[in-house]
Amino acid sequence: MKFFILPFTLFIFFSCNIQAQLNIDSLQNVIAGSKTYKEKLNAYTEYVLWLQTKNFDSTIEVCDEGIRFARENADSITVAVFKHYKGVANYFKGKYDVAAKLYYEAISILEYTKEKKKLALVYNELAKLYRKTRDLDHSLQHYTRAIALFRSINDKPGVAMILNESGVVFEYKQDYEEAIRRYTASLKIDEALKDSVGIAYALSNIAGVYLIQKKFDAAESTLVKTLAIRKRLKDNFAIALSYSDLGAVYSAKGNFTKATAVLDSSNMIAAAMGYPELQTNNYNELSSVAQKQGNFQAAFEYLQKRTALRDSIFSTEKTKQVEELNARYETIKKEQKIDQQHHRLRLQNFLFVGIAGLILLAGLLIHSQYKRYRLIQDAKLKTEMLKQQELATKAVIEAEENERQRIAKDLHDGVGQMMSAAKMNLSAFESEINFRNNEQRISYDKIIKLVDDGCKEVRHVSHNMMPNALLKNNLADAVRDFVDKLDNKKMKVHLYAEGLEQRLDANTEIVLYRVIQECVNNVIKHADASTLDISIIRDKDGISAMVEDNGRGFDSTDQHQFEGIGLKNISTRIEYLKGKVDFDSAPGRGTVVALHVPLG
Repeated sequence: MKFFILPFTLFIFFSCNIQAQLNIDSLQNVIAGSKTYKEKLNAYTEYVLWLQTKNFDSTIEVCDEGIRFARENADSITVAVFKHYKGVANYFKGKYDVAAKLYYEAISILEYTKEKKKLALVYNELAKLYRKTRDLDHSLQHYTRAIALFRSINDKPGVAMILNESGVVFEYKQDYEEAIRRYTASLKIDEALKDSVGIAYALSNIAGVYLIQKKFDAAESTLVKTLAIRKRLKDNFAIALSYSDLGAVYSAKGNFTKATAVLDSSNMIAAAMGYPELQTNNYNELSSVAQKQGNFQAAFEYLQKRTALRDSIFSTEKTKQVEELNARYETIKKEQKIDQQHHRLRLQNFLFVGIAGLILLAGLLIHSQYKRYRLIQDAKLKTEMLKQQELATKAVIEAEENERQRIAKDLHDGVGQMMSAAKMNLSAFESEINFRNNEQRISYDKIIKLVDDGCKEVRHVSHNMMPNALLKNNLADAVRDFVDKLDNKKMKVHLYAEGLEQRLDANTEIVLYRVIQECVNNVIKHADASTLDISIIRDKDGISAMVEDNGRGFDSTDQHQFEGIGLKNISTRIEYLKGKVDFDSAPGRGTVVALHVPLG
């Protein structure tokens, strides 16, 4: 797999005019000496900007010093800025949970100031983090906030940066037309501003789309032009990104010698900087190059290095912490809004009571109006609470689906590739082994079959968690693809679908697919059925589906039966789509699950 679109630091983007060779001794003397607060603060800032592309650990240490210095002088805005810088350094070290925490802390300070540009820069970094963890909706939400702030202060470099960065989100969504539109718009602004750094990043992203579209010559020429700009700027960090991108292009063109050379050069710079994410993607590309050359041992070793680094960066616990930080932030915002509503209600209550006391003759009228007003406010509050509950349910379902897709991708790209590499190595050894007897040959074949079965099982699990059929086809085809993989010797499955030629909303399709998948899995696990009938019909009223089996059934009047996770998941997902689901079953006569979902 290629790694082409790499994040670039907002610091490089906005500080490209800082001299490459600063007098570091002079800065340290200013920090250590008895200069004014402003002089010391400028020295800390310049020192961080100089360190940011050279050593992330040193950047974090200086940021901590800057935070302590700003707190001693009660400068909360500067505290937020250094938290922002520290968050970026942790981001490039692969500590996404730490970075997210620092970004949210910076935002909580800057939201209550007039520092729109500083706030926009943190939103950009937070959007980049969610883009990295493939939470694309949250990423686009923060990019939208950032570009709105930049436009409000007419900051053209900032607008160009967000257009370029947010284009990557649409590239991940496979909306290449919108991605190219944003990259090109960013390039035009940068060319008008004569911003060489911005021009290089826009060209790099455009070349990335060329690579995806297999326009290899166009991608190569664009990247060579980008590399020339970055070499003139003497920006080693950006040069490492260009080498990595060129490695993917040379590999695709079959020029494996060049691909290996530039990828090794990129890794040397990344290792010196402590940038593990870039190294993991370079190792992945090097493994692909080695496989194409038939060097399966080297390919396997590269995959081992990639896996070791990737495990240190991506983990379920880190992803969970980032999601918890976002949920906590959104919850605080909602609670503040509700508190404000309650505060307004209290003020209005006092006002009405005062008027009632002063104007006795109008007391009855005021009382009537007041009661009416309270009813309206209560209704609004209930509506808002229902809305928040719906949003919370949506967030849980979306988080679950994102986690399924992330795990499926890791299984397919990580474990699946390692298993395939293992099989290739075993197959390569077959011609070198002299079997002394037939028993050794049978044992060897069993090992090959076990590895092959493992590959199939990983592929089956990853496809169940993130079905490709649903990405390419409609709901009916996706369900048909799922049931076709079932063992027809144990259970006959009949599927009838009508009116689903036109695609539904992507979210609706995913939820309905998961519900039907859950129903079928329940039948397989618990029903001991020989026949399963599935019907999915779309008409003017919405989608109606029925899953019926002839299994052992259960007592559907017993509420304890519905306390399990499976049936709860079905009910919760259908309620999320504002639909209804009924369970009709009794011991010995099978089970019928009928559901209806309205379409807006």
